[in-house]
Amino acid sequence: MPETGWAGPGGRLSGLGVSQGRAAGPLVRMAGPPSLPAPRPVADPEAEAATAVKALEAVTADLNRRAAAARTGGGGEAAEILEALAMIADDPMLREEAETRARGGADAAHALEAAFNGHRDALAALGGYLAERAADLDDLKHRAVAAALGLPMPGLPDPGHPYVLVAGDLSPADTAGLGPDVLALVTERGGPTSHTAILARARGLPAVVACPAVADVPDGTIVGVDGASGEIALGLTPEQAAEVMERDRAERARLAAATGPGRTADGHPVRLLANIGSAADLRPGAEGVGLFRTEFLFLDRKQPPSPEEQTAAYAEVFERAEGPVIVRTLDAGTDKPLPFLGLPEEPNPALGVRGLRVDRLLPGVLDAQLAAIAEAARATGADVRVMAPMVTTPAEAAGFVRRARAAGIAQVGVMVEVPAAALRAAELLREVDFLSIGTNDLAQYTFAADRQHPALADLLDPRQPALLGLIEACAAAGREAGKPVGVCGEAAGDPAVAPLLVGLGVTSLSMAPSCVPLVREALAGLTLEECRELAREALA
Repeated sequence: MPETGWAGPGGRLSGLGVSQGRAAGPLVRMAGPPSLPAPRPVADPEAEAATAVKALEAVTADLNRRAAAARTGGGGEAAEILEALAMIADDPMLREEAETRARGGADAAHALEAAFNGHRDALAALGGYLAERAADLDDLKHRAVAAALGLPMPGLPDPGHPYVLVAGDLSPADTAGLGPDVLALVTERGGPTSHTAILARARGLPAVVACPAVADVPDGTIVGVDGASGEIALGLTPEQAAEVMERDRAERARLAAATGPGRTADGHPVRLLANIGSAADLRPGAEGVGLFRTEFLFLDRKQPPSPEEQTAAYAEVFERAEGPVIVRTLDAGTDKPLPFLGLPEEPNPALGVRGLRVDRLLPGVLDAQLAAIAEAARATGADVRVMAPMVTTPAEAAGFVRRARAAGIAQVGVMVEVPAAALRAAELLREVDFLSIGTNDLAQYTFAADRQHPALADLLDPRQPALLGLIEACAAAGREAGKPVGVCGEAAGDPAVAPLLVGLGVTSLSMAPSCVPLVREALAGLTLEECRELAREALA
C-alpha cells in the first residue's frame, strides 16, 4: 500500500471499522444461497418428508462437526455459537412443521422453506434483538434447502490461497468457521456489536461492516482493509499488499512484546482484563478476567448442566487464568434464549425477563450456579468474584449480594447496563463491592437504539456525551465509596476510547484478548491528566 495513504488506484470505500488491524489481499465473495426451483408434483409424500428430515439432520451434523473443529482449535466462543445453531436446526417443532408440509404435498425443499419462514416470521414479530436473529434462521434454511436439493451447502469459499472475505452479511456459523486463509472481513451490512464484529475481535482479524458499496467490487480485486478506520483501498498491486501484511505483522509483534500491567505515561494503574466465554479463549497478556460469560456453557443444552459439569467448567478457567476472575452469572434472555429455562415468549424481549430477572421466575438456577462457582473457587484457590447482569435497583443488588455471600463468595458486584442503575450508582455501591459497566447494553437502553442496527451506529458510538456522562457518574460514585468501577463493554477494547474511560475515572478495562496490546500502548502514551482532558472534551 502506498506510503501516502489508503487510496489505491481503484479508489477507496468507507464502512464501520469494528476490529483493529490492517490486511490486504484478493477479494473473494461468499457464494449466495441456492436458487429454489419451481414446486414439483409429489408422488410419495412420505419420501419427501424423510428427505426434509435428512436435510435438517445433515445441517445439524455439519454444524456440530464445525463446532468440534473450532473447539479443538481453541475457539471456545465460536464453538458455542455453532452448537447453539445446531440445536436450532435440530428443533423438533421445526422438523415436525417440515414433515407436515411435505405430507401435505410439498416437495422437501419447499416444505423446508415454508417451515423456516414460519419460524422466522415469529421471531421478526417479537422485534428488537430477536428480530435481528431471524437472519440466523435464513442461513440455516439455505443450508437445509441445499441439502434437500443435493447441492453443496452455502458457506465460506475455499480458493486455496489467503483472501479478504466479502459478504452481504455473515451468519454466526460462517463467522465461527473462518479458517486461517481469511485475512480480513468486509460485509455490506452488520453493526458494531454483531457476531461478525465480536468474533473478528476475538480472532484478531481486521473487519469492516456496513459497507454496501463493496458489493460492486469485482472478485479478485486486491484490496486493503483498515479495521480501525473502516477504510478499504481498491486496486492495490501484489507488492503493495505484501507490504501491508508485513507492516501489520511487525506492528503486532511490537505490541505483543510490550507486556506488563496497564498504566498511563505517569504511572497511574489501569487493570487490563480479558472477556472470555470459556477456558479456550484465555490468552497471555491480560491481568485477569473481567468478564467470564458463563451462558456459553448453557447455550446448546436442552437440560441444564449438572452441578459437577458446571463446577468442572468453572474450575478449568480458574486454574488457567492469571489474576482475578470476575464471573458473570447467567445472562439469559433476549439474544441468548436458553431452551432448558422454558421462558415464555415476550413481545419485547430486550425489555423483559433477561439476566438477573430470570431469577424472578426460576430462583433455583442462580442458586445452583453460585454454588458451583463457589465450589470451583474453593477447589482451585483462585481469586474469584461474581457479578449479576441486568441489575436495575439497589434492592436487586442487595438480594444478589446476600445470595452470593451465602454461597461462600466474598467479592460480589453488579453490572451497570440500565440507565436507572447508573443514576443510582452510589446506592448500588452501598450494597456491592464493585461495578462493571456494560457499554453495549447501556448505550442501547440510553439511546433507545437496537445495538445490532447498522443504521443507528452513530447513536451507539461510545463517545456519545450522554453515555459518557453516565459512566462518569458511576466512576465518581466509585471514588466516593473507595470501590472499583470497570468497563467490560466493547468500548473498553477501543484504543481511541479507552483513554476517555480512564479520564472519566474507571479503574479497569476488560476486552477481547486481542485488544489488550493496543489499549496498553494507547494508555502508556498519555498521562492521566491528558486522559482527563480528552474526557472533558468528549463530554462537552
